[in-house]
Amino acid sequence: MKRATRISCFAHRCMWELLRDPLTLFFGLAFPIILLLLMTLIQANIPVKLFEINKLAPGVAVFGQSFLTLFSAFLISRDRGTSFLARLCSTPMQASDFLCGYLLPLIPLAFIQEAAVYAVALILGLSLNGAVIAALFVGLVPALLFIAFGLLFGTLLNDRQVGGVCGALMTNLSAWLSGIWFDVSLLGGVFGAVCRALPFYHAVEACRSVVNGQPDVGSHLLIVLAYSVVLMVLAVFVFARRMKTGKIS
Repeated sequence: MKRATRISCFAHRCMWELLRDPLTLFFGLAFPIILLLLMTLIQANIPVKLFEINKLAPGVAVFGQSFLTLFSAFLISRDRGTSFLARLCSTPMQASDFLCGYLLPLIPLAFIQEAAVYAVALILGLSLNGAVIAALFVGLVPALLFIAFGLLFGTLLNDRQVGGVCGALMTNLSAWLSGIWFDVSLLGGVFGAVCRALPFYHAVEACRSVVNGQPDVGSHLLIVLAYSVVLMVLAVFVFARRMKTGKIS
């Protein structure tokens, strides 16, 4: 069996594992929309322009993608816990094949998630133009970042640990260190420096820059992409190491 066929078959199986979990559909699609509606309602009842739709929508779209870390990590950790991966290690599949299979079904989920958020944002007042369409594709780079985090954590942690690290910790880090709810430029000192050093801030700023026609999209995207590549390479290395030592389960 050719490598592309193996990856395709494994990705198809992972897709059905995602679709069988109703929490995936809720947190991946419904929760970001609920959050967008809630913040818009708050904005309508306060005199200060705190949650403007052209800044809020890209931020919520990126925040929603933080759940991709949880989904991808759960896929791997559950397969490890049931010894499913240990059995598949006897096949010709390599570490990169497995991780590609986990990654591929999450890309369309990320795109649908973004499209749902921006569709609701258009109803709430966001202007429809080519920038919104471009933001859908730019937003796939942050999606790769969050998936890469999940692939690494899923390889290292068990089900229970994944729930705490990827569910609680990662979503809170992406929420509070990305500048979704406040302007990071107003922050000084250590906190502002930490926000700018991590990829979450740059992920949000890249999508906001596209939507608002600002010229600094590329610089933010390069930082996010660099983090994504490093995390993906590290995930492949750790996965391959565990396969070789027989510690994948």
